[in-house]
Amino acid sequence: MIDEEAMGMSGDAPTTAGLWDVLDRATRVVIVEGPPAMADSPDLARIVVTGAEIAGLAQLLAIVDGGTGDRCRCTGWPTITVHGASGEQITRWTLHHQSGLRGLGDCDADLQDGPALTEWLAERGLTRSRDVQAELAAQEAEADRRRMRWVRAAPLGLSEAAAAVAHPPGRDHAAWSRHLEGAKDRLAALTRSRYPVRTERIRALLAWAGIPSRESAGGLMWYDIAVQQQLLSEDRDSVIAAISTQPPSPGQLDGAAELFGSLAWTKAHGKKLPKPLKKILIRHVQAVGTDAMKFRMRHGYYGAKRSAP
Repeated sequence: MIDEEAMGMSGDAPTTAGLWDVLDRATRVVIVEGPPAMADSPDLARIVVTGAEIAGLAQLLAIVDGGTGDRCRCTGWPTITVHGASGEQITRWTLHHQSGLRGLGDCDADLQDGPALTEWLAERGLTRSRDVQAELAAQEAEADRRRMRWVRAAPLGLSEAAAAVAHPPGRDHAAWSRHLEGAKDRLAALTRSRYPVRTERIRALLAWAGIPSRESAGGLMWYDIAVQQQLLSEDRDSVIAAISTQPPSPGQLDGAAELFGSLAWTKAHGKKLPKPLKKILIRHVQAVGTDAMKFRMRHGYYGAKRSAP
C-alpha cells in the first residue's frame, strides 16, 4: 500500500526537502520508460537504481519548491517507483515533458535541471526523453525559421512591426495575449499609414498572405491570421477589384487563393467570386498550386469546381 504522507500527497506543496526525505528511505528506485498504467509491462525499457546512485538521482530530481500550482493533463512518463527496505512501494512519481515532476505534493513541480536528468537517463539506456527533446528542438527551430520567412516577406516598412507580432515575449499566456493584440493593432495601423492607397495596400497584403500556402507544415499561424484579419477588414468589392483590375503576381494569386478559400472569408462573404477571377485562380492552382491548394479547389472552396472551366 502506498503511504500518501510519504508521497507528499497530504495537501502540502511539493518541495525538494520532501522529495529527498522519501528517497532517504528508499532502497530501490525503478524507472520505467512509460506511463504508470504500463509501468509493469515487461516490454518497456527500465533501470533499477540502488545504493549510492539513489543519492545522485535525488540531486537530479531537485525541484522548484512550491510547485506550479497546477497539474498537467497528460499521464506523464517515465514512471519512477520508489521502494522501501521491505520491498514495499513507497510512492510513484511521473515526469512530465521532461521538465516537471508529478506525485510529490498537491501540484506538479518544475525540475531545477530537466536536461541534466534527461541526459542521466539516456546514459543508462532510457533514451526516449532525449529523443523527444531533440525532436521538439528541431520543431522549434523550424518554427523559428518559418516565423523569420514570414517577417522577411513583410511589405516594405513593416518588418519591425511584423517581428513584434511573430515573436511575442515571455511564456505567460495572459501577458502573451495582451502583447499580441497590441502588436497586431500596431501592425494594422502602420500598414494603413505606409499604404494609404487601398488598392496598393490590399495587393501588398495579398502577397504577404500567400506565404503560408507554400509552407510544408500547412495551416495558418497566429501571425498569418494577423494578415488575413487585415484583409477581412477591407471592403469585399475592393479586395476583388484589387486582384482583378491589374495583372496579379504569383504571390498575390497565392494570397488570394488562401484568403478566398478561408472559412473566415466564406463565412463573411460566401464562396461566389466573379467568373474571370475564379478562372485565373483555378489555372494558377492547377499549374503551380500545392496539394493543399488543389484540395481546396477540388472541394469547391471559393466556388471552384472539380475541373477548371
